Amino acid sequence: MKFQFSGHDSFICKHFWLKKGFDFINSDGNFNEEAAVVKLGVGKNMVTSINYWLKAFGITNGANESSELGKFIFEDNGADPYLENLSSIWLLHYHLIKTGKASIYSLFFNEFRKARFEFTKDHLINFIKRKLEGGQQNSFTTNTINSDVAVFIRSYLRPNFKESKIDVEDDYSNLLIDLDLIDGYQSENTEGKLVDWYKVENKQRIDLPFQLILYTILDNESYSDSVSFKELLSGHNSPGSVFALSEEGLYQKIEQINNSYKDIVYTESAGIRQLQFNKKPNKWRVLHECYKN
Repeated sequence: MKFQFSGHDSFICKHFWLKKGFDFINSDGNFNEEAAVVKLGVGKNMVTSINYWLKAFGITNGANESSELGKFIFEDNGADPYLENLSSIWLLHYHLIKTGKASIYSLFFNEFRKARFEFTKDHLINFIKRKLEGGQQNSFTTNTINSDVAVFIRSYLRPNFKESKIDVEDDYSNLLIDLDLIDGYQSENTEGKLVDWYKVENKQRIDLPFQLILYTILDNESYSDSVSFKELLSGHNSPGSVFALSEEGLYQKIEQINNSYKDIVYTESAGIRQLQFNKKPNKWRVLHECYKN
């Protein structure tokens, strides 16, 4: 796997940036032109960051063309162009991990969390450094990794009111904080100093639609017509890993899928739990169901 770090210029993705960038691309905008600063109404570094996040979330491809996902969400008659539905934020979170354009998100949810739910920045930084050791990609500097970790945590953590008012207002415009995936707290170390700790617990995720779980299963090219519960809970890019679902939470979603689609059957036999597809529905039609209520 080729790891990718940096590119965001230390900016978290703001709530309105993806729509702004999507519209810019579809009006033949060019991120490399000086006019992009005026057309997007942001600073030069933010222009670069918007371009980066569009690719990281899979809204555009390498040629700066709109993806099917981008069109599904952000076209004027799209499912949710102004991201008013939390389902859209969960969907974007999934694709941020799946695309791998911002490696830290996939590494964290697919690997790092399997070893620890509670962590400090140093734990995550050292984990990434170990992943890079001995490979051909050890050119990333410590500052680059530190910046990626800081942006990653800020992407999900609600602002601390002890910080400056400017920082708090800035982070409340962050795209992903409403998912409530990361909590923070402080604890004294052996020297009596307060250290910032973070945790991502496996939960039931009541606000996560079961149709979105089914979409991610249908979207996973590695799944066949029969997928084990264990794979869905802890496999690479599985719903359990991506959405930090508890075992009970995943089971409830699968029950809803089983009860809602006649061609999808959940079975438990001889200790083997599986989700089986007699016929797979169209993933985009399934996704549309998230927006009908």
